[in-house]
Amino acid sequence: MPAEAEIVAMRWANHLAQQALGSTSPNPPVGCVIMDVESRIVGEGFTSPPGGPHAEVNALRAAGLRARGGTAVVTLEPCNHHGRTPPCTEALIAARVARVVYALRDPHSVAAGGAAALRAAGVDVEGGVLPEEASRVSESWLTYVTRRRPFVTLVYGASLDGRVAARDWSGRWSNSQEALLDVRSRLRAENDAVMVGCGTVRMEDPNLAAVGDVRRQPLTVLLDTEARTPAAAHAFDGPGPALVAVAEDVDAGHLAGRAEVLKVPRAARGLDLTAVLKLLHDRGVCAVMVEGGPTLSGSFVSADLVDKVVAYFAPMLIGGGGHSAVAGPGAASIDAAWRFRLDEVTRIGTDSRMVARHPGRLEGLLET
Repeated sequence: MPAEAEIVAMRWANHLAQQALGSTSPNPPVGCVIMDVESRIVGEGFTSPPGGPHAEVNALRAAGLRARGGTAVVTLEPCNHHGRTPPCTEALIAARVARVVYALRDPHSVAAGGAAALRAAGVDVEGGVLPEEASRVSESWLTYVTRRRPFVTLVYGASLDGRVAARDWSGRWSNSQEALLDVRSRLRAENDAVMVGCGTVRMEDPNLAAVGDVRRQPLTVLLDTEARTPAAAHAFDGPGPALVAVAEDVDAGHLAGRAEVLKVPRAARGLDLTAVLKLLHDRGVCAVMVEGGPTLSGSFVSADLVDKVVAYFAPMLIGGGGHSAVAGPGAASIDAAWRFRLDEVTRIGTDSRMVARHPGRLEGLLET
């Protein structure tokens, strides 16, 4: 059983891991807290960008000699693999920590085995401490590793009756400034890629960069089956790289020099989204934020590829002539509806932010 101080430290380690979201892929966002022999926190850290120190090493460096005989509390089982950096197990053993407490078992076939290596070195190890909380921070990476595709978050702003725009398409993102900033700063920065469709580009001409002081800009991804995006689109002017996915039989030569073009198989309507996600996965993209309009949102929902929904509801009613947040054929009956688990409702500015997750997708990953 973990001590109360270890549970408190694990909650703080999860908070630290959140600071790394969007800057570590394809590595996991991990937080680590070092406690001395008196259970006082003497060091903390989170994962650096790829090629930099992992969370445990950053925390051990902060703790120095005070780590000796103490406890390392970490959100993910310490890695036991020598890649661009040495194994974290070696650093913990060298620091002479007496105990390691972790939340989630590492499901990666290459880096797993850290707990066994630590025990073999005489370190007391306990896993499975607050795994549900840790899984929410690591949900993108866990999906990337186990499902071989990025984690997909659908984001939209709507009226109370679920309309994203009026009949004439006016009112798109008529949410509070606080809600807009939450999307354009925090959410974009926490994701590896921000995706929209060609309809959004042609209608709104958005710049999809994360605003504010961010560690790494997300990849801009445009889905444009017929390559109709103009080369002058502002989406290509951001500080991060841009990619346009088009159908295999389409000429997108006019986009040369503005964005990388990916040729993707067609689906019954639009592009094969599974193929798009596979290509992004192969590039190390763990988390994709779908910020497009109703058509793109509906395509992801119909393909059952949405893992999380973040919706902002403005206190207004638009009525039946407005455009729904999710287009497409929809569910034929209520029994066929796509159901999510409501995890969070927060007041933000004059809006309400609701966060819902697809049930059952991560529960099987909480082995300890």
